[in-house]
Amino acid sequence: MSKKGDWVLLQNVILQPSERAPQVPEDTKQVPLKQWVKGWLTEDAEIGQEATARTRTGRVIKGTLVEEAPAYTHSFGQFIPELLKVQESIKTAMWGEEAQS
Repeated sequence: MSKKGDWVLLQNVILQPSERAPQVPEDTKQVPLKQWVKGWLTEDAEIGQEATARTRTGRVIKGTLVEEAPAYTHSFGQFIPELLKVQESIKTAMWGEEAQS
């Protein structure tokens, strides 16, 4: 159970597939437009339950409680060996062989 004041992630469906604009790509029209918002819970709630939170900008939003204490999970992707070779080539071109040590 998430408690009042916990930092959480709420999700809302903004548009159902049938409500999507006609000019969006066909694959986009097939799925709902969703919104994820972080904020502090205004009341106790369970994951999957409707909840209300206050955002950092003071807005009060309602949505489905998805996660408690959400973390950033983005990255720069997987390691690409070719990019390492390019980086080493650039360093050598700019500063010579001594850049390799």
